[in-house]
Amino acid sequence: MPKRDDIKKVMIIGSGPIVIGQACEFDYSGTQACKALRKLGYEIVLVNSNPATIMTDPGMADVTYIEPLNVQTIEEIIEKERPDALLPNLGGQTGLNLTSELARSGILEKYGVKVIGVAVDAIERGEDRIAFKETMERLGIDMPKSEPAFSVQDAERIASELGYPVVIRPAYCLGGTGGGLVYNVEELRTVASRGISASLVGQVLVEESVLGWEELELEVVRDAKNQMITVCFIENVDAMGVHTGDSFCTAPMLTIDAELQKRLQKHSYDIVEAIQVIGGTNIQFAHNPDTGRVVVIEINPRT
Repeated sequence: MPKRDDIKKVMIIGSGPIVIGQACEFDYSGTQACKALRKLGYEIVLVNSNPATIMTDPGMADVTYIEPLNVQTIEEIIEKERPDALLPNLGGQTGLNLTSELARSGILEKYGVKVIGVAVDAIERGEDRIAFKETMERLGIDMPKSEPAFSVQDAERIASELGYPVVIRPAYCLGGTGGGLVYNVEELRTVASRGISASLVGQVLVEESVLGWEELELEVVRDAKNQMITVCFIENVDAMGVHTGDSFCTAPMLTIDAELQKRLQKHSYDIVEAIQVIGGTNIQFAHNPDTGRVVVIEINPRT
């Protein structure tokens, strides 16, 4: 795509605290974005609360702020620096959540800041568990049986109907924070309470377990013209139940037949088109090799 002449200065939001061996992709992608955009002649304003990253090295951006990642701080920086655009999807859930809040509060409109890399409403369609489920139902793509809960009592009722174990998935949370697999009502009360508190909107999804199924992923890139490519097909060596961040994986897939891979690709393209993500998206699936059932677990419109 040609260089945009309506943008001179771009703000990039980092991911904040990360631990060694996890979420390093946000630092890597943010660093690469700084280099690529500066090479194109854009001025870069970088905001990250974590100084122990490559992206915050001196000279990586034109201006670097090591400040708390919250709406008040970001507004103050926007007021001072007056960026033309905000690139949120290189900071993982932190950047996405902050951008949603900045848009809802009218701050981006107030200072005339465009969001690039992802549409603001696409963040909500991808991260709000209810909205995402409704989108999947419209597309005819299967998901694990689930219901949203806004209280521990709701979660208990839903879990008893689905049968244990169940998965608790908080909405708008970084890297699965506050969620987990629970095997009984005592565990559910603890995890659901934690998840509701961690969720930006006080919402968790109580979901049927797909423990032991194959975990498969696709990395897809979509541009503003709705052109899509599959960067890679990923097969996790460990089954569902081992966090993908802790699991060995192979790319390309080694034991998954071509027909199933085509099916996963079709689902992935339908999803990113419906969500209207511009940029990269990770789509995670679970596959039951005994029945052939495929369900979409989640998408990550981030790096």
